[in-house]
Amino acid sequence: MDDQSSSGSRIRSRGNRRKASTKSRRAMTVAAWSVAGLVLIGGSGLGYVYFKLNGNIEGVDINAALGDDRPQNVDNGSMDILVLGSDSRAGANSQYGVDEGVARSDTAMVVHVYEGHKTASVVSIPRDTLVERPECADGQGKTVSAEKRAMFNTAYEVGGPPCAVKTVEKMSGIRMDHYIEVDFSGFKKLIDKLGGVEITTTKPINDSKSHLDLPPGTHTLDGEQSLGLVRTRKSVGDGSDLGRIQLQQAFMKAFINQVKSVGVFTNPKKLLGIADTATRAIRPDSELDSANELMSFARGLSGLGAEDVHMVTMPVRYDPADPNRVVPLKAASRQVWTALAQDKPIPASAVKDSAGDKGDAGEVVRASRAPGHRGE
Repeated sequence: MDDQSSSGSRIRSRGNRRKASTKSRRAMTVAAWSVAGLVLIGGSGLGYVYFKLNGNIEGVDINAALGDDRPQNVDNGSMDILVLGSDSRAGANSQYGVDEGVARSDTAMVVHVYEGHKTASVVSIPRDTLVERPECADGQGKTVSAEKRAMFNTAYEVGGPPCAVKTVEKMSGIRMDHYIEVDFSGFKKLIDKLGGVEITTTKPINDSKSHLDLPPGTHTLDGEQSLGLVRTRKSVGDGSDLGRIQLQQAFMKAFINQVKSVGVFTNPKKLLGIADTATRAIRPDSELDSANELMSFARGLSGLGAEDVHMVTMPVRYDPADPNRVVPLKAASRQVWTALAQDKPIPASAVKDSAGDKGDAGEVVRASRAPGHRGE
């Protein structure tokens, strides 16, 4: 990808970011969900679908909003994508809470695809993390003031996607190549179009907030149940957002397996239906806001399986002044971001003392199907 020009003009992707010539993310929320979901769009030579899919896509021009005040665009063949799950209660999402006219990033993941696009690391950023939010433009001509000890998810609330991207870049020192946003209703529809996601629960999950009631055993979750699972927190682990992230990461493994197993790439009709749903479910950056760009991007990630994706939570500890918030473990977080900047695996030592690495919420759910179970 070329660097943004000083004029702030829109730059189109030429299929190149760093050395790789192919460019999903991934939602929830939530990252792999988004990555896996976009993989569905790839692999088709059906040119007639482009016009239909283009009409579904609404992009956001991150480059124009942020200009040159960004980390260097390092040319090492890797790719970094910020994936956000929006908690907006507007429109079809109103059933999940009162619409207060604002939205926050309910789920945030930095997806780092290594050179060669055969493996990836996903770093979940807890929404309750207290960060130094930088001054940023909101994409609507307004400037949002900087704030110390701001909750991470307020960056999206006050400044939209550009401010969320700038906050992550400030925190990590890594330039995000792409941005992809998924909302509640889009996530549900995508799961339903896939035919559900198969998981195995090792303990019962009964959460009145997310309206999920699952006994131990194997289940095929529909869209509503899947959304309930990735929103569950009070009834699993320590009841914190960190436990919910562990659930989300386990679910994403199952979701990626499902994408691999449904035979999308060998069934054009199924591909069109799922691609239509996927493109309605996401809001990408302006370099991915056409069917051609999304398909090229997705083809470059289509070889990734759940076993190829390493998921961690950004190293944090509970804030001594407020147990309902967390703060980054500075040295450990720097290890994580430095590894990704250098296109290297995240060292286990970086997360071993993190509050996000504690607890057993991630053991409650696991993928119950290997790729290829019932498809390709």
